[in-house]
Amino acid sequence: MSEPLLRVEGLVKRFGGLLATDGVDFTVEEGEVHAIIGPNGAGKTTLIAQLAGELRPDAGSIRFAGEDITALRTYERSARGLARSFQITSVFREFSALDNVALAVQAHAGHSFRFWRAARRDEELREPARAILRQVGLEGRAEVAAANLAHGEKRALEIAMALATRPRLLLLDEPMAGMGPEDSARMVRLLSTFKGGLTTVLIEHDMDAVFALADRITVLVYGRVVATGAPQAIRENAEVRQAYLGEDKAA
Repeated sequence: MSEPLLRVEGLVKRFGGLLATDGVDFTVEEGEVHAIIGPNGAGKTTLIAQLAGELRPDAGSIRFAGEDITALRTYERSARGLARSFQITSVFREFSALDNVALAVQAHAGHSFRFWRAARRDEELREPARAILRQVGLEGRAEVAAANLAHGEKRALEIAMALATRPRLLLLDEPMAGMGPEDSARMVRLLSTFKGGLTTVLIEHDMDAVFALADRITVLVYGRVVATGAPQAIRENAEVRQAYLGEDKAA
């Protein structure tokens, strides 16, 4: 059996007396959408920050494509094919959608953001940026300033910027946060196009979206993994249902 693309073993992160991740173990196979769910305060965002390299774990290991990346910095992980989108949008508001993605293409090519003027002129950067905007359904909004995009469009733009780094693994932190039903449905359709191709770790509170997208689900409660399995097995797991009692009985 082949090595999983991502293997997390015994991951521990403490903040003073709070154990945010408590011996977390799970794997992500190449091409799968793997959702991480759990009640508020379960440690989901802390976990994804450790995967991205923004937080250093106190114990445990993270292996990506067979390499131990536990000690690598964020940019080193990005160079190996990890990309992250955030719970709160992080785009350049004054730049157009096309400029934002062209900058991400430029950064991935190894150039500094201080050369952003080149990204506004260089067709070698702008043409792939246009293709990525088409991929996420924003081709008609390419020249609109990011500040003037609707909330759902900003989330799609952030994903476009992550895709510009040509990731092998995409880390998504609540991509549907703050969205209404129409925008959420649009985002589910977009993310479903990644299935079987781009490996994705998805943190999301929208359980309808999780069960529509995920190949496997890992459930965190108080920093510990209480279950990992296929969506139907997670739906039927008594411990998972207890963890969500009063918050999301659908899980």
